[in-house]
Parts: sequence; C-alpha cells; structure tokens
Amino acid sequence: MELRQLEYFVAVAEERHFTRAAKRLQVAQSGLSASIRTLERELGAALFLRSTRSVEVTPAGQALLVEARRALSATHAAKDAVAAVQGLLRGSLSIGSLQCLHAVHLPAVLARFAAAYPGLEIRLRQGGSNELTEQVRTGRLDIAFVSRPAGSPDSVLVEPLADEPLVLACGPRHPFAARTAVEPAELGQEQFVDFHQDWGTRDLVDQVLGAAGVERRVALEVTDVHSLLDLVAFGLGVALVPQSFAAKTDQVRFLPLAGPLPHWQTVTVTGDPTSPAAAALLREIRHARGAR
Repeated sequence: MELRQLEYFVAVAEERHFTRAAKRLQVAQSGLSASIRTLERELGAALFLRSTRSVEVTPAGQALLVEARRALSATHAAKDAVAAVQGLLRGSLSIGSLQCLHAVHLPAVLARFAAAYPGLEIRLRQGGSNELTEQVRTGRLDIAFVSRPAGSPDSVLVEPLADEPLVLACGPRHPFAARTAVEPAELGQEQFVDFHQDWGTRDLVDQVLGAAGVERRVALEVTDVHSLLDLVAFGLGVALVPQSFAAKTDQVRFLPLAGPLPHWQTVTVTGDPTSPAAAALLREIRHARGAR
C-alpha cells in the first residue's frame, strides 16, 4: 500500500466522484481508477459502490477512510517537522473557525502569520464546533477555534482562549426589553432562534435551560450570527448568545441572566501531537493577545 494510493482513495471518498477527484489531484482519471482498483485487490475488499453518476463508500471504505486520513496527516506532520528543524516552515496549515471569533482577530493574525511564513499554504473553513473538532481529530484540520467541546475528545489537545457570559437577546419591543435581568426559568414560554445542533452555543444553551427546568422550542434555525440577530430584532424569537454578540447590532436588546451560570468558552483544538505549523500559529496568537 502506497501513500499515493491513500491520497487518491481519500480524494474519491470526499468527492464521491472519480472525475472530480482526478481534477482535484490534477492526475489522469484512468491512472486514479487503476490505483484504486489495485488498492482494492491488495485489501481484498471493495472500497466503493460505483454507479454512472456517483460513487458511495462501502463499510470497508469507511473503515479505511479514518486510518487513511490519519496516515496522510502523519506524513504531512513528519515533513513539516523536518522543515521546522531546518527553519523552513512550509507545507500547509488547515484551520477551522467559528463564524464570529471574538477571542482572536483571526484575519489580522493570519495576515502576519502568512507574511512570516510565505512558504506555508493556509486554508480556512468555517463550521460548527462539533464538526470542526471532529475534523481535527481525524486529521482533516490542524487547528480549530471552537467553543469548548463536551468531554475530552480522543487524540486532540484543547487550550482555553477566552470565556464570556451568555446573555438574552430580544427585540426592542419584547416585554423583557425593559428589564435589567432575566431568570432562565422565565424563558419556558418563549420561541427561540438558534444555530444548528452542532454549534457549541446550542449545546451550552440547552444545558443552561435544562438546569432551569425549561424545555424550550427552537422554531428558527440559522447558520450565521447576523441572520440570528436580525430575526430577534424583528421579534420572531429570543436567543441566548455570548455577550460579545452585543457589539454587532444596536437593534437588539441584550440582558444579563440572573444567577451563577456557565460561561461560553472559546478554545483552540489541535492534534496530539500538534503539527509544527499549528504550534507556530498558537505562538503568534499568544503573542498577539499578550500585546493587547
């Protein structure tokens, strides 16, 4: 089994299409297909169910996919480690981030980092905390900026960045808007706007309201912060959000929650061991935060 075969296999599994995978890798489709067939013969198992329009990963393929990603990630880390020893940090750095990252001004950090390491290819994707943490665990990302995951996921390192309280966001005409604080137990009859299930804030809000005996109704689900705040501003629901969201609009009333409550924590998640490029980015972030 060769690393090239694993790279081809992962590309086809992610693209669910041989032609798209070949274009992504900039190789001939015939060569890619031949390499996959050789790998299947070597393993004695079909890795894909092929059709004229797409391919599906078989159970055997799913099992291989996890290990293939780990093997490729380890190979890249080994190359980066040698480059780091030589003082030539290069290769790639794959980053995942929440949409609104208050703890770090990521564009400014990445601009300085890219200037310091021009040989490094930087990739960035946004998503939910659980999704991004899993991608670090499986080696698809080197580092992610997320809300603290529940429990301690295997094969990752978690480092705290910042924490802040949750606050109630409501429209300016909502009955709560004239209040100075709100008890979580008072929210049982409210309609909520919230993010999808894999967003860390959703998990924390469920925890806070569950502890207050509130079984809430999420009627409106969104994938971005500004849509959430717009829906709240027009009175279509309330939301529990990190306090930093208050800096994004003056059309929403933000109220503290009464009582001692868990804070929303922003953390970095990296592989174990952390790649040299991710470690260098963490040093840049610590420097930037220390200079504030």
